[in-house]
Amino acid sequence: QVQLVESGGGSVQAGGSLRLSCTASTVTYWLYCMAWFRQAPGKEREGVAGIARYGRTDYADSVKGRFTISRDIAKNTLYLQMNSLKPEDTAMFYCAAVSCAYRTPSSLLDFGPYNYWGQGTQVTVSS
Repeated sequence: QVQLVESGGGSVQAGGSLRLSCTASTVTYWLYCMAWFRQAPGKEREGVAGIARYGRTDYADSVKGRFTISRDIAKNTLYLQMNSLKPEDTAMFYCAAVSCAYRTPSSLLDFGPYNYWGQGTQVTVSS
């Protein structure tokens, strides 16, 4: 069982920045593919950014050039640097993980393969 704990959410004005963190409780963190998802009120959960074992990354078109996903293997921590935030980025952000020891999902932004989820951290962007 892997536990994921997010932090770093908050309120910011449009154009501002936030960095989300997600710490995983597993000694085999390097075997996992990780991703950030978000869900706004009344909307479906969507994949924002994902990172595979060897550094491959996927981004939603809506965040390309503004968000950067990264991971620190030594700290078992996933990050999402969010710049140039927009009001439409307002959502609950979730960290997710799936073991990629034997295979990597074709898309890192589909929530189906992920079987571990954090509790979420709220991001609110005001205009």
